[in-house]
Amino acid sequence: MLQTIAQILRDEHQSWAIAALNHPFVQGIGDGTLAQHKFAYYVGQDAFFLEAFARAYSVAAAKAPDWEAFVIFHDLADGVLQELRLHQGYAAQWNVNLQNVKPDVATRRYTDFLMAIAWGKEIGITAAAMLPCMKLYAFLGQELAKKGIPDHVYSDWIRTYTSGEFEALVEQLEKLVNQYAVLNQEIQSTYAYAMQCEVDFFQGAWAIG
Repeated sequence: MLQTIAQILRDEHQSWAIAALNHPFVQGIGDGTLAQHKFAYYVGQDAFFLEAFARAYSVAAAKAPDWEAFVIFHDLADGVLQELRLHQGYAAQWNVNLQNVKPDVATRRYTDFLMAIAWGKEIGITAAAMLPCMKLYAFLGQELAKKGIPDHVYSDWIRTYTSGEFEALVEQLEKLVNQYAVLNQEIQSTYAYAMQCEVDFFQGAWAIG
């Protein structure tokens, strides 16, 4: 059976997904040992990132060549808004002011990249730039929950990314990649750069001390 473009991109860049899974930040989420100040910092950075992610979806929706893609991009943006509500809960729990978040270098590099792609490229490339985030988080959630979702302070994070609702969003984005992207060097490098940004994002939160 022939692989889809989304499957090929996932398989050819799986080493980045493994690097993210093995990162001490992610492992700390998995076993509940991550220092809460590091997670609180991550929550703020991720909220800033997700706002840009939602905007990129909206830009792509405006450029969609047909109604189906327009609706899917808006559904995906709505999924990001739901995810942001989870972050608001974390922010309240750990006294993170999401209105005053200053993006660090890794966050700004990632959001600038996504917005430049969304504004400057066609929607197939935009979808391919955004898929690593969605696909990676589903992978991380599933891997961390292999022995069951643990009962600790980060359980909701794991539960969110193993949910059927999140998996459905991933499948919608994969559909856009498969329908509108062309498997070429630009798509490969775009996907690879986004995966690198993901690992750098975790490292930025881990390194704050």
